[in-house]
Amino acid sequence: MGFPPEVWFEDGLGEGLSIRQAEESRGLAARLEHLFEVVRNPKTSETYTSAEVARMTLGDLSEEDVERIRTGAVSDPTVGQVAALASVFGVEPSYLWDRGEPSLLDGELVQALRDEDVRDITRESSRLPDGERRLVLGIVRQFRDQKTAPSG
Repeated sequence: MGFPPEVWFEDGLGEGLSIRQAEESRGLAARLEHLFEVVRNPKTSETYTSAEVARMTLGDLSEEDVERIRTGAVSDPTVGQVAALASVFGVEPSYLWDRGEPSLLDGELVQALRDEDVRDITRESSRLPDGERRLVLGIVRQFRDQKTAPSG
């Protein structure tokens, strides 16, 4: 169906809320679930399990802790728990805190940022003034268009 079963039974869905709004209203659990969906194990290309994530926290969280945070049973985890989860997924802890803003990460972006050159380009271009950033973006798009243009 494209959305977690828990959302099927959200009280707010019958009141004109979209699925996305219902997920966002879940706060930390929805953000964590989003990370589980988009961040892949580089060795297997599969999504991580709660058990794998618990192991990667090096004892900071048990599998049960991860599951309870993931499902929303624990809605206010400790700062240490949030920091451990953020570290596993390679995001800042602030990403997991409810800010009332839509998600900034998607699968394509997460995958792209795994590349060192992409990270370097992002860092360097973020330091440029707006006009120069738009110029860099235009150049990148020209390269993309040349690559996808039919040869003739």
